[in-house]
Amino acid sequence: MGKSRVLVVGGTGYVGRRIVKASLAEGHPTYVLRRPEIGLDIEKLQVLLEFKRQGAVLIEGSFSDHRSLVEAVAQVDVVVCTMSGVHFRSHNLLMQLKLVDAIKEAGNIKRFLPSEFGMDPAQMAHALEPGRVTFDEKMTVRKAIEAAGIPHTYISANCFGGYFVGNLSQMGTLLPPKHKVLIYGDGDAKAVFMDEDDIATYTIKSVDDPRTLNKTVYLRPPENILSQRQLVQIWENLSGNTLEKTTISGQDFLALMKGADFASQVGLGHFYHIFYDGCLTSFEIGEDGEEASRLYPEVEYKRMDEYLKLYL
Repeated sequence: MGKSRVLVVGGTGYVGRRIVKASLAEGHPTYVLRRPEIGLDIEKLQVLLEFKRQGAVLIEGSFSDHRSLVEAVAQVDVVVCTMSGVHFRSHNLLMQLKLVDAIKEAGNIKRFLPSEFGMDPAQMAHALEPGRVTFDEKMTVRKAIEAAGIPHTYISANCFGGYFVGNLSQMGTLLPPKHKVLIYGDGDAKAVFMDEDDIATYTIKSVDDPRTLNKTVYLRPPENILSQRQLVQIWENLSGNTLEKTTISGQDFLALMKGADFASQVGLGHFYHIFYDGCLTSFEIGEDGEEASRLYPEVEYKRMDEYLKLYL
C-alpha cells in the first residue's frame, strides 16, 4: 500500500508548518487546510503558497462551515491538527470538536492526531488552576474522538526547544541570559527537551504505523532527558560564560501567580509542574503508550548542545 494522504489543519503555525514539511519529506501526499478566515494575513498566505510550490495541495475549509470540513477530510486518509493551545498566542483547542464531527460524518479517516504536542493531559488531572484548562480541554477532545470511534494517535512532545532551551527555561524571554539564571527549586527535576523539526518527523512517522494506533506516542529520546541544571551547564560549556545562579522555592514561584494576567498564570502553572513536580518523567510509559525514539531509531534526533549552538 502507498503512503497515506495527510491533511494538516493549522499548517501555517509553529508546529503545523513543520508537520507539512515532514509529511512532504516522508513522501506522503500532503494536503493543507486553507481557511477563508485568513483574510489579509499575507504571511500565512505566503506560507500556504510555498507549500503548494513544494507539492502540497491546498483544500479550502472553514470551521464555520461543517459541510466544507466534511468534504475536506473526505479527500484524505489521515488528519493532523496543530491548532494553537497556548494562551499567550491563540487558544483554539475546543474548535477541534467541529473537526471531530466532520471526521465522524465523513467516516473514512484511518487516523486522527489532535492538537496535543505538549504534556500528556491524561497525566495532569492534578494540575493547578488556571493552567489545567489546557489539559481539561485536550481531554474533552480525546473523549469526543474515542466516543466517535475515530482511530487516533496522541503525541506527547514535551518541551519545545524554542520555548524552553534557547532561554535556559527562563520565563519572559526566548534568548539565553547573559549574567544571571533563575533555577527552579534544586534544578534537578528531569524534563524532556525537543527540537521542533524532530517533533514533526516523529509525528509523521507514526501516522501509518500500526504500533501507534489508538496509543499515545511519547517523545522521550534518552539524551534529551535533562534537568535544568544540566541544560545550564551545557550552555556554560558552549559559551564559556559562567552564570550567576539564583534559586527560587516552589512556594515563592507559585506566589508569582498573584496579580499576574491569565496567560501568565497558565504559564507559571505549567512551569511549576515541569520543573518542580517533574511531571514529564515521573511516570512509566504503559501498555497504551509507545516511546518514539525506540520505535524509530533511524531518526537522528538533535541533542541540546547542538540546539544551543544556534544561540552563540
